[in-house]
Amino acid sequence: MSDNQEELREERVPEVNLPGRHDGAEPAADGAQPRVARSVSNKPLIDESQAREHAESRAKASGGIKVRPAVRRGTPRARRMNLSLTRFNVWSVAKVSFMMSIAGALIQIVAAALTWLLLSAVGVFDQITQIVASTGLNADGFNLAQVFSLPTVLSAVTIFSIVEIVLFTLLAVIIAAIYNVVSSLVGGVHITLGDD
Repeated sequence: MSDNQEELREERVPEVNLPGRHDGAEPAADGAQPRVARSVSNKPLIDESQAREHAESRAKASGGIKVRPAVRRGTPRARRMNLSLTRFNVWSVAKVSFMMSIAGALIQIVAAALTWLLLSAVGVFDQITQIVASTGLNADGFNLAQVFSLPTVLSAVTIFSIVEIVLFTLLAVIIAAIYNVVSSLVGGVHITLGDD
């Protein structure tokens, strides 16, 4: 039986090019890409040089229109895409800016607590109290560590952070809405991306 298969492989002839077909290709069922006729061994029936000669002869026969053969490159070239940022989704900007401002507020509160603990451990509050006492302004028993206690500092920073969250979120939403209006007039920001 293997002898019969070998005979079939040897007896297979290339397909005949019909008018309207290019380079021995037959159109696909959905019309997308033409298929190249191949033998049973899945090798093209004609090589690239024969395909190039055939394309040139068809170009001469069709009125002298020169057809450039496909050039194969060893390494792919870097692609570049020109895109434009034309619209922000205002709701997504509001969500992202709100979450980022909450993260910033938590960082501020932790940083304020660590700074207060560091200043207290070094003794900065006691030294400032001694400097004020040495100038003679310590009539009422001024103590900077009691005025700027840790709960007082943390409550002040927390209130400031809450106000910051609201302002930052509103500002980001307003900037996104203004950008949408301006980009509808001028087309947005154009960006060139490449996969270098």
